[in-house]
Amino acid sequence: MTSTASGFFLWFVGRLSRLQKQLILLSIDVLLAPLSLLASYCFLYPASAALATAAAAWPGFVAVTLFAAIGSPLLGIPLIKLKSYEAAGAIKTGLLALFAGVGLWLAKTGTGFALPIAGMLLFILIFMLTMVVARFGLLSLFLLVLRHGQVRRNVVIYGAGSTGTMLASALRSHENIRVVAFVDDSAQVQGMTLMGIKVHPASQLERIVARHDVERVLLAMPSVAVARQATIVRDLLSRGLDVHALPSFAQLVGTEVILDALAPVSPGVFLGRNPVNDLHPATSSAYGGKTILVTGAGGSVGSELCRQLIRYRPARIVLFDVSEIALYQIGREMADCADAAAISFVPVLGNIADSRQVRAVLATYRVDVILHAAAYKHVPLVEANPIAGIVNNVLGTRTLAEAALEEGVKRFILISTDKAVRPTNVMGASKRMAEFVVQDMARRSISTDFSIVRFGNVLGSSGSVVPLFREQIRKGGPVTLTHEDVTRYFMTICEAASLVLIAGGLSMSRGMHEGDLFVLDMGQPIRIRDLAERMIKAAGYTVRCPENPDGHIEMRIIGLRPGEKLHEELLIQPGMLTTPHEKILRVQERGLSRIEMTTALRDLRSAVAVDSADAACRVMETYVEGFRRSDAGPRRSQPVVPVPGRFASRLRHSKIGSS
Repeated sequence: MTSTASGFFLWFVGRLSRLQKQLILLSIDVLLAPLSLLASYCFLYPASAALATAAAAWPGFVAVTLFAAIGSPLLGIPLIKLKSYEAAGAIKTGLLALFAGVGLWLAKTGTGFALPIAGMLLFILIFMLTMVVARFGLLSLFLLVLRHGQVRRNVVIYGAGSTGTMLASALRSHENIRVVAFVDDSAQVQGMTLMGIKVHPASQLERIVARHDVERVLLAMPSVAVARQATIVRDLLSRGLDVHALPSFAQLVGTEVILDALAPVSPGVFLGRNPVNDLHPATSSAYGGKTILVTGAGGSVGSELCRQLIRYRPARIVLFDVSEIALYQIGREMADCADAAAISFVPVLGNIADSRQVRAVLATYRVDVILHAAAYKHVPLVEANPIAGIVNNVLGTRTLAEAALEEGVKRFILISTDKAVRPTNVMGASKRMAEFVVQDMARRSISTDFSIVRFGNVLGSSGSVVPLFREQIRKGGPVTLTHEDVTRYFMTICEAASLVLIAGGLSMSRGMHEGDLFVLDMGQPIRIRDLAERMIKAAGYTVRCPENPDGHIEMRIIGLRPGEKLHEELLIQPGMLTTPHEKILRVQERGLSRIEMTTALRDLRSAVAVDSADAACRVMETYVEGFRRSDAGPRRSQPVVPVPGRFASRLRHSKIGSS
C-alpha cells in the first residue's frame, strides 16, 4: 500500500465518529446475513438450480436480514472494538447467527420455501464465520495501514506462563511492537507454541536476539523468587538488553500481593521511621494568594517545594534556576499539574549572583516570599571549584537577601545543611557563611522576615547515595563506601520540603530573633553501610563478603573524600527550643557582628576578584568555627589584596553583587 493511500485511509477513518463506525459494523453484519444464506444454497444445489431455488426463498432472505439488523445492536456487537474482539465477541457473533437462524426457520415454516435442516445449520455456520473473518480482516487492514512505513520493535517475553501469555495477547494487535519469541526455563513448555509464538530455552536467547534484532526483553514471571528474577535481570542487562518487569495480572487486580523488587524502591523505606508529609493549616496564610520565588526551582529540593506549594494555593510561583534543562522540566511539570490550574508559573533563567536581574525579577513580579534553595551542594565538586561555590553560596545569597530587603519582600527563607556545622569542606563553610549573611540581614531588617532552615541529607536527591547505590547495584557492583563507619542524617525530599514550608510559616508568625534558626528533627543518624546493605537486599541480591563468598554484590571501601566528615552534626551550640511543630526545633547560634560581616564579605570579594581560592578559604577559616580546608583541589597562593576603585565599581554591578 502506497503512503498516499494509507494516509487517505487513516484520514478517512479518523474523521468518522464513533456512531458512524458502529453503523458500518452493523451494516456489514446485516449485509453478510443474506450473502451467507445465498452461499448456503450454492453449497446445497447445483449451480444451475441454486439461484432459482434461492429466488423462491426470498422470505428467508428478508427474515435473516431483519433479524440480523435487530439482533446485532441488541447483543452490542457493533460496540466491540476491533482490537478487543476476542472470545467474548465470537460468542456474541455465534448467538447472532443462531438468532438469524431462528428467523430463517420461522420464515420457512410460514411460507414453505425449499431449504433442508442441513441448509439452516450451514447458514448459521457460514454467517458466524464470515462475521468473525470480516472483523479480523478489518483489524488486519487497519494495522497494516498503521504499520506502513513505521519501524516495529521486536521484543522477547521471558516467561511463558499465564502472565506472559496474556501479555503476548495484549501486544498482538499493537502497531509498533512485535513479540518474536517466548523464553522460559521450564523444560515442560520449551518447544511449545503459544499464541502462534514458539517457546525457546534461555540458552537460545542470544541467537534470537541477533536474528530478530531484539533490544528489549519483557520479564513476565512474577511468581518466581525475587532473587531468581534479580539474577535473570542482571544477566539480561549484561547482554546490553533493555529489561522491563511486570507484575502478574492477578496482582494488578489485587488478588495477590505485589512483590516487585525490580521496580524502583521508594527511598523512604530505608529511613527506619515514619516520614513526615503533613499540611499545616497555620501556615496557609503565609503562602496562600502570595507570589513565591523559589531559587534552584529545578533542583531536588526546589522542585519538591514547588509541588508542595501548590497545596497552599499561592497566586504565582516564580521558578528561578541557572540550569536551562532543569527549569524546562519543572516548568513543564507545573504546567501539566491539574491542581495548579489557578496558579501562575513564571520560569526565569538566571543567576542569583546577578544583582541587576535579581532586583528586576523581584520588582516585576512583586515577590512576597523567597524560598532560597539554590546552592552548589556537591562536596567534591565545590572542593575542586571553591571560588564558584563561594560566589554562588555566599555572595549570591547576600545579593538575593539585599535585593529582598530593598524590594520589600516580606519573607526570606534560606535552605541550609548540616554540613555547615563545624565544616571540614568548602561547601559546608560556604553554607555557614550564607547563614551568617541571613542572620546579619535579620538584624538589619524591620520589614523583611529572614529565617534559616537547616537539615541533613535528602534521600533520593541528585548526587545523594541512594541513586548512586541504585546505579551501582544495577551494574552488578561494586557498591562503594567511603568509610566503614560513616553516618549521615537523612530525610525524604517530600518531608524535608513539607517541614521547610511549615518552618517558614512559623517564623512568619513569630518573628526572627538575632542568631535564630530552625533545625529539623531527622531522627537518629543512619550508618551508610547499613543503608547500602538494605538497598542490595531490596533489589533481590546478597552481599558478597568473606562470610558469603557467593554473594552477588561486593561492597568496597574507597576512603573518605577530601573534606568529608565521618559523622555530621546539626548543632554548633547545645540547646534547642521547641516550636508549635514537634519536628521543628529552634536554636540560637551566634552570628557575626556587623563589622565582622562587612569585613568578611569585603575580603571574600577581593579574593574572588583575583581568583585566589587560598585567600577565600583563609577568610572562611577566620570566621567559620572548625573549618580548615583540606589539601585537595586546586590552590593558588595569591594574597587578598584591596580591589582598585575602578574595578571595585565594576564588581559591584557584576554577577557577584555588593555588600
